[in-house]
Amino acid sequence: MTVGNEFGVIRQLCLHRRRRDPSSHVPEHALAPVKESVFLPYISSHDEVRRILTAARSHNGRFIWASMLHTLILMLYRTGSRLGEAVRLRRRDVDLDRGILTIGRSKGRSRIVAIRADLVAALRGYAAERQRLVSDRQRWDPEAFFVRRDGSPLTIVSTSTAIRRLLRRLDIKPPDGRIGPRPYEIRHAFAVHRLTAWAKDGVDIHARLPVLSAYLGPQNVIGTEVYLKATPQLLELASDRFEQHLRSACPPR
Repeated sequence: MTVGNEFGVIRQLCLHRRRRDPSSHVPEHALAPVKESVFLPYISSHDEVRRILTAARSHNGRFIWASMLHTLILMLYRTGSRLGEAVRLRRRDVDLDRGILTIGRSKGRSRIVAIRADLVAALRGYAAERQRLVSDRQRWDPEAFFVRRDGSPLTIVSTSTAIRRLLRRLDIKPPDGRIGPRPYEIRHAFAVHRLTAWAKDGVDIHARLPVLSAYLGPQNVIGTEVYLKATPQLLELASDRFEQHLRSACPPR
């Protein structure tokens, strides 16, 4: 099964190379058949992510308040967490002294996620505002780390709705229908941007997939390999590196 899935990634790269060089060889699918997903997530550009975060700072919803929404989206993009995982975070799951998040059991397992100092600072700022909001509302302090404007625990439905409206307002998502980017795909943007940065730095992407897989938390590395074919830029970087490898491995006669 592992060989089959690795073969699927290699075949995707060969298919991409054939667009530029029709003589490129593409292995037959039957050599190691795997069921390849036809789904390709929408990958927000760095500029779109910045626009989303900027717009979140001025959000003024009935239940969703600006600082909370901005911090939540920033955390989603910086950690690749699922929306549900972020919403379900409890105060004790967010250890800002050690810079780690404890993600509860999701998709079969729990995990500990290390976070950078800039995200720690953002979460500290939100935590202080959260405490003031709960105190001002004279409510008991809920276990939930992310709370709504009235001090009650955040819900996945209200958060997803707020992010979708944000995407529509920025014309990143069409005004009607279910097509276009979804809140869940902020996670995909994190993964592809991380892989692309590694590729630009000359890192062996395939060797790093298990690291990314452990950080994102899918059942296995196979669930992460979809990101290898998510953007033309990433495929182009992989293709160029493969071509350079071939040239260095085959000296001119």
